[in-house]
Amino acid sequence: MSAPSDVTVTLVRGDITRQSVDAVVNAANSSLLGGGGVDGAIHRRGGPAILAACRELRASRYGKGLRPGQAVATTAGKLDARWVVHTVGPVWSRNEDRSALLESCYRESLRVAAELGARTVAFPAISTGVYGWPMDDGARIAVRTVLAEAAPPVEEVRFVLFDADAYGEFEEALAAARP
Repeated sequence: MSAPSDVTVTLVRGDITRQSVDAVVNAANSSLLGGGGVDGAIHRRGGPAILAACRELRASRYGKGLRPGQAVATTAGKLDARWVVHTVGPVWSRNEDRSALLESCYRESLRVAAELGARTVAFPAISTGVYGWPMDDGARIAVRTVLAEAAPPVEEVRFVLFDADAYGEFEEALAAARP
């Protein structure tokens, strides 16, 4: 499936840490020092090189951590990727529209990946786990933003979804975004 910019968007049900891509996007927490969910899995499988690189970022440009919507890259360590692009998703709120921050996660991750020269990028469903973002809305925002923002050198964006429910929501969002 090709986006208007000729970027292929694919859906995969599986483990993002097992993807062979140029850049894996990490749904990080603001500390950049690992955590649960996707973040913990990437740090565990990628090994200590990722944590060391994140500590260097904290010691230099990101002393207070990474703010929601921002993205920064490190080595991918032992992952079958060249880089990990860390982005901090917003926590979902019933009382405040934080959609622009979630869009920024995808847009900024694509920008960082493109600056690195990445041709293939794997994304998780950012903010839809412990941060509570409803999967249907998270899928719609992710697909819409990637279709609008992905550009060369990025050739393929892969959404790697952990379970059947997430896969189904992204499949519906992708179908709805296609003319």
